[in-house]
Amino acid sequence: MPLAALAPDSGLVGLLYIVSFSLFIYGLRLGTHPTTARRGNGLAAVGMAIAVITTLLLQGIGNWGLIFAGILIGSIIGAVASKRVKMTEMPQMVALYNGLGGGAIALIAWSEYRHWVHIDKALSTSGEITSRQDLRELVEGSHLSIKVIPETFQIFGSVPLEVLIPTLFAMVVGSISFWGSNVAFGKLQELIPSQPMGLPGQKVINGLLLIGIIIGGVVLGVNNDLGDLSQPLFIAMLVAAAFLGVMVVLPIGGADMPVVISLLNAFTGLSAAAAGIALENTALIVGGTLVGSSGTILTLEMATAMNRSVANILFAGFGSPAGAGAGSQEERPHRSMTAQDAAIQLAYADSVVVVPGYGLAVAQAQHAVREMADELEKKGVSVGYAIHPVAGRMPGHMNVLLAEADVPYEQLKEMDEINPELPQTDVCVVIGANDVTNPAAKTDESSPIYGMPIIEADEAQQVLVLKRSMSPGFAGIDNDLFYHPKTSMVFGDAKQTVSDIVSELGEL
Repeated sequence: MPLAALAPDSGLVGLLYIVSFSLFIYGLRLGTHPTTARRGNGLAAVGMAIAVITTLLLQGIGNWGLIFAGILIGSIIGAVASKRVKMTEMPQMVALYNGLGGGAIALIAWSEYRHWVHIDKALSTSGEITSRQDLRELVEGSHLSIKVIPETFQIFGSVPLEVLIPTLFAMVVGSISFWGSNVAFGKLQELIPSQPMGLPGQKVINGLLLIGIIIGGVVLGVNNDLGDLSQPLFIAMLVAAAFLGVMVVLPIGGADMPVVISLLNAFTGLSAAAAGIALENTALIVGGTLVGSSGTILTLEMATAMNRSVANILFAGFGSPAGAGAGSQEERPHRSMTAQDAAIQLAYADSVVVVPGYGLAVAQAQHAVREMADELEKKGVSVGYAIHPVAGRMPGHMNVLLAEADVPYEQLKEMDEINPELPQTDVCVVIGANDVTNPAAKTDESSPIYGMPIIEADEAQQVLVLKRSMSPGFAGIDNDLFYHPKTSMVFGDAKQTVSDIVSELGEL
């Protein structure tokens, strides 16, 4: 028995959904600045709670035991995982949670389609329908177009195209997002190799899978009378979409994972919006559209920051290790210095710019970097931070790390803002940022990153690179900055090295 009975088309339901998606939008707006991001996240969560509760109170909702069990289990897992996850593993968690959203949408679409098939079979079973009241109770809310022969109560059911098309779209895109996000998670977690992986004729296979999905959708659209073969065909499309999601992401190198995560996030949002159209759920439509549009904009901006198209990122197989291996790196001369020497160089500078990268995240060095900046500022040194749009393993990764260490937001400068200032910068400190500082992007036409905008650290008067070794970055290519005449390497764990520099600064 339902706990409440709100009519789906009632004014109260519409008002509650308006309140919920208004909180989504306002929360997203507050999320654009670190000082208001936490409040914005909280408001968006309240909006989601209103949308969920409103939906649960609609007429016809049942299986309360399963619903509450799912909410309880999911809440416990989410809370524990979010508390325990390391900042370095945040991109993996984002990829995994995003994939779960897409998978949930695909399952919802499949469940709805099975519901329509079940209703259709019930309608066509003799003895099921003896009165118009039975008919009304059976088909209420089913979305089926019903054709009745009054004398015998023979029923013919079909799904209207305006419901079937968004359902198929939600299923296909949600399944692609789920499986693709799982592959991205595996690459980031190093459960599978981060370099491009593929089969012979990979693009042909992907093309055939896509064509098969399109043909299946057309067949279901033309013959939408829910015959015996409709559900097996729907399941076949679901499986084909799963294979397509895996096959599209596997050939993409780890260096492109931030863009892939953003794109798959957009896919999840679009599938949610499509499911909202099929279910006539306003909050789901608006929420999905917000995620889809913001994810699409972010994807395009990140591709622009890499001077590449989204198609190139998806199909070029970028990210393979360069032909020149570790042996060639050892043959190139480079300079190194100790933490004490680095501290002296920093103490006598007028301006310092820190370029954070994934190495900083791995070492959890953000708090030590903040302490170093505080010591330098006590000595009258101006300190800033250069943020590349695709530094780290997900969009905004460096911003989150530095915000956690309470680095003033005003000191964070985007690539286009900081590059003109670097020629007047005394010392540029690069911490684990390989590919986004590689001068080969400007000078070497044979380099796979040629043309990609970078943080022009080589333009500074002096460069300090804090790194464990001379190994290449996630793109698998050597960084010419390491061998630049202005550059000095400071080897060791970034957190320990920065802490040693802070200690030396305190004694100067």
